[in-house]
Amino acid sequence: MRGRLTEMRRAMLSFVVPAHNEEALVGRTLDAIRAAADAIGQPFEMVVVDDASTDRTAEIARERGANVVQVNYRQIAATRNAGAKAARGERLFFVDADTVVDERVLRAALRALDNGAAGGGAPPKLEGPVPLYAPLFVLWLSVFMRIAGLSGGAFLFCTRQAFEAVGGFDEQLFGAEDAALSSALRREGRFVVLWTRVLTSGRRVRTASGLRVLGFFVRTAILPSNTLKRRANVEKMWYQSNRERDHERFGSLTYRAANAAALAIVLIVVTSPVWMIPLPESLRGGMFGTVRYGIQIFMCHFGLVAWPCAYFLGRALAKQTRWTERIKLGVLFAVCLWAAYNNAREVFLFWADAF
Repeated sequence: MRGRLTEMRRAMLSFVVPAHNEEALVGRTLDAIRAAADAIGQPFEMVVVDDASTDRTAEIARERGANVVQVNYRQIAATRNAGAKAARGERLFFVDADTVVDERVLRAALRALDNGAAGGGAPPKLEGPVPLYAPLFVLWLSVFMRIAGLSGGAFLFCTRQAFEAVGGFDEQLFGAEDAALSSALRREGRFVVLWTRVLTSGRRVRTASGLRVLGFFVRTAILPSNTLKRRANVEKMWYQSNRERDHERFGSLTYRAANAAALAIVLIVVTSPVWMIPLPESLRGGMFGTVRYGIQIFMCHFGLVAWPCAYFLGRALAKQTRWTERIKLGVLFAVCLWAAYNNAREVFLFWADAF
């Protein structure tokens, strides 16, 4: 009897869905999970962790056959951990309550786990009307995270053994706990970033201006501990997303101006390799040359974020025990250090000339 229960637990897929006031979207999320899991044909469960909701989130989840766990943390890492603790399966799938997972994504995740991966994730695709900068920024960020071997929390999966070995999500963090878990899982085995994407709500980029979103990510890259370990620093970005009125700010002139500025910045960053190509002397003057020089100076200043990136890659390298990951991290560390040094040198020369 015990052996049969153990075998059932190994076969079971556990979907953990953290939720706070998600009555508008959680039903669709659970329906999509059920459809994908039914198509796979393996036993599964859905665990919705209702974190202090004041709407019908729990009721809707129960109507869909989910096991509802009631908590009052208002902290995403602790909420996810509570769901993992209540789950019975040996394969854990963390799905945001505003995210749609289809059969194709689930099959890709299961193939990765069957092939020995400790965990993995899938990049997101934003749903609904969003500012122009947002899809481009998400695509660029997804490329960066794929290179770094990290994933966001819209869809994150792992084995229970690896999850428990790293201690689950870091409850000191009020944001980016998903990326932190990705980094930790790489010490236990391969971490696979899928090529398939999941559909997730674009409400955060609808309710926050583009400059605020970009500023938050830059601040997080430079001072991650200071930013992510204080709730006040991430409150407006991650914990106060307005579920009911997320379209109203599209008419604000200030909001549109901030998004236009964000689009310009993202376009410069994404196309930066083009602006760094050496040009003939005849093309260096005039308006084009001035614009090109300005973009180069901006990118040198922006590139200073490579210093904290190199620092944290170095820390991850020191903790890593797997040689394949050591080599990957070592290469990334060297590239970041080289970029940081060259950018710092150019910034110093620019300001030395200016004064």
